[in-house]
Amino acid sequence: MSFVPRTAFPAATSLPRSYFLGHHKSGLQKMKTLLSTIDLVIECRDYRVPLTSRNPLFESSLDGKDRLVVYTKRDLGGPPRDARNEETITKWHGSVPVMFVRNAGSDGDGEAGKRRSVGRLLEFLREHAQRRWKLVGHRLLVVGMPNVGKSTLLNALRAQGVGKGKVARTGAQPGVTRKVGSGVKIIPSEDDVEGMDASSRRRYRGVGGGVYLVDTPGVFIPYVPDAEAMMKLALCGSVKDSIIPPVVLADYLLYHINRVDPALYAEYSPPTNDIIPLLEAIAGRTGRLGKGGQADTEASALWMIQRWRTGHMGRFLLDQVSPEALEKSRAEEEAMVPSMNQARRMETERRRVRAQSKGGK
Repeated sequence: MSFVPRTAFPAATSLPRSYFLGHHKSGLQKMKTLLSTIDLVIECRDYRVPLTSRNPLFESSLDGKDRLVVYTKRDLGGPPRDARNEETITKWHGSVPVMFVRNAGSDGDGEAGKRRSVGRLLEFLREHAQRRWKLVGHRLLVVGMPNVGKSTLLNALRAQGVGKGKVARTGAQPGVTRKVGSGVKIIPSEDDVEGMDASSRRRYRGVGGGVYLVDTPGVFIPYVPDAEAMMKLALCGSVKDSIIPPVVLADYLLYHINRVDPALYAEYSPPTNDIIPLLEAIAGRTGRLGKGGQADTEASALWMIQRWRTGHMGRFLLDQVSPEALEKSRAEEEAMVPSMNQARRMETERRRVRAQSKGGK
C-alpha cells in the first residue's frame, strides 16, 4: 500500500499566539522617532514564509517613506533557477520594489550566488542614494520580524560594499539584536573613492557622504490569530524554541516534508505520518539518548528542526504562493488583527483559561 501523507494538520488551539516582547515595543517606538532622518526603509521578510513573515505594524508605523522589501534566505526556499515564486511575490507588491537575497553556501550556488544577490541589492541602494545627493550621506532603516536575517544582511552589505568585517551580532535564536543601532556605512562616500581609479569615481559620483544602514531589533506581530501561522514562524526561528513544544513543531515540519518528499528523511525512517517513531529513529542514529538508552525525542525534534532551517532536510516554502493565498491573507488580516492592547487582553485570557483547565484535572 502506497504512503498517503496527511492533507491537514490537526488544529492546535492551545499554542501561544503572542511573542510581542518589551524590546519589540520599545524598538518600534525608537524607529518612529528616527523616521524623519531616514531616506529608505528596508523591510526584510523570510522567503520561506513570504506571507506569514509580513508584519503590518511596519506599514502602519513607518508609512510615508520610500520602501524596499527584501526576501532573505531565498536559497532555503527552493532551487535557484525556479523563479516562479519570485515572480508571483514581486507582483504582490505592485510599485514597491522587491529583491531576493541568498544565504552563503547553503545550496549548489554557494557563496557566488550570495555575492550576486547582495551585489544587486548594493546597486539598487547606490542608485537610490544618487537620485538625491546628501553631504551627510543617506540613512537606511532595516526592519523585520525576529530572526529574518536583518543583522546577517547588514554584515553582508558591509563586507561587500566597503570591505569591512562583521559588525552586527547574529545567532540561531531570535532576540540577538535588542536595540536600534547606529548607522553602519555600507557604501563608500565620494571622498572615500577619491583616490581610486576613474571608473570607480564615476560609479560612486552622486552618493555624497555614502550610505549608512541602521540595524533594528526584530518586531513580532502583537497577536497571531492563526495557530498554524505561529508554528510557521516558530519553524523559521522567529520565536524561541522553548515557546512551542519541539515535538509538536517537528510534527508540523513532518507534515510539510511529507507533502514535498518523504525521501528527505529516508535515511532515518520509511515514510510515516507519526512523528514519534521518526524521532526515535533519529535519536538512535544521532546518539540523542537519555537515561537507560531511551530516545530523547525533544532533543531529536530540535535537531530535526535545525536541519530543516539550514537546508539539510528540504528547501521549500511553508506558505502557499498564489494570488488566492495573498487575497486570503489580506482578508484575514483586515478581519482579525487586533490592537496591541486587545492582543494583550486576549493572550492574558487564553493563559487564564488554560491554567484553569489544568487546575481542574
